[in-house]
Amino acid sequence: GSSCGKNLGPNTFSTIGEEKKSNYALQPQTAEQFIKTITSGLQEAPVYFAVNAKINQKGYDKLEDVKMRGMLALDINSFKAKATEGSIILDTRNATEFTQGFIPGSVFIGLEGRFAEWAGSLLPFDKNIILVTTEGKEEESVVRLARVGFNKMDGFLHNGFPTWKDAGEPIDMIIDVEADELAMDIPHDPNLCIVDVRRETEFGNGHIKGAINLPLHEITDPAQLANFEDSQNLYIHCAGGYRSVISASIFKKQGLHNLRNVLGGWEKIAQQQNIVKETDKTVLN
Repeated sequence: GSSCGKNLGPNTFSTIGEEKKSNYALQPQTAEQFIKTITSGLQEAPVYFAVNAKINQKGYDKLEDVKMRGMLALDINSFKAKATEGSIILDTRNATEFTQGFIPGSVFIGLEGRFAEWAGSLLPFDKNIILVTTEGKEEESVVRLARVGFNKMDGFLHNGFPTWKDAGEPIDMIIDVEADELAMDIPHDPNLCIVDVRRETEFGNGHIKGAINLPLHEITDPAQLANFEDSQNLYIHCAGGYRSVISASIFKKQGLHNLRNVLGGWEKIAQQQNIVKETDKTVLN
């Protein structure tokens, strides 16, 4: 469904009778209640929606032209030169591969998640992009980016991250921790800071007491990141582990390196009996 939709169901068809029974918006209520039900809790439209509208008005590059530029295999020296010139390094491998080692300064958005949506929401459209992918996933990465308006594709690292690592180039990592380790650290670490990057409504439904809610779509705002210091021990989590790794890569790119990614996210945290949790009814319908 739409990225800014509300309570979209998984079904591909329905009936009027079924919707009258089960649809929250079609239950008996006053006009005022209906308006509040429909308009509260709506997500902001992703940034790329407006960008795509302008692209559709002005015209866009042919997909084959974008693919030709994006499918340029780069050796390490060429790749480094483009990065030095300001190209964004985008790593589209899976989250586990990324946290175990990546090129410093790269942004992670894995193909296995809502790739195009998050790329369009978090990456600037006016910057060149160079790719690090799983071998054989170069074209998929280029095409999926092109379909949401990215046309400044500038090639990919030939043979991906192993080429970089085998050449002895510097690498960075993100420490993964289990939810039970977080539970043990909370009472004993005065510098511990929990960053929950789920959407506001997800956060409202349940979160760790004292956690800071920084939804992923807001994370590129410099004012938001200015609230954090490298002296803090940041524990970042989302619902399941995809958005948190994206967030961690952006924190790292901005110079905040003292962080950990909580594996399994809220799904695992919710199972920890000794972590104090709370809800926030003000953000719920």
